[in-house]
Amino acid sequence: MATEAYCVKCKAKREMSNATKITMKNGKPATQGTCPVCGTKMFRIGG
Repeated sequence: MATEAYCVKCKAKREMSNATKITMKNGKPATQGTCPVCGTKMFRIGG
């Protein structure tokens, strides 16, 4: 699963590592993972 998201710490768009599909409180899908460079949590709304 190669999902791209924006890393706030690196200020760059990167592919997430350990990406998992989650459901937000409002019931919409999202993807959560970590940045492979700095290890910061990354988040992308949508499936």
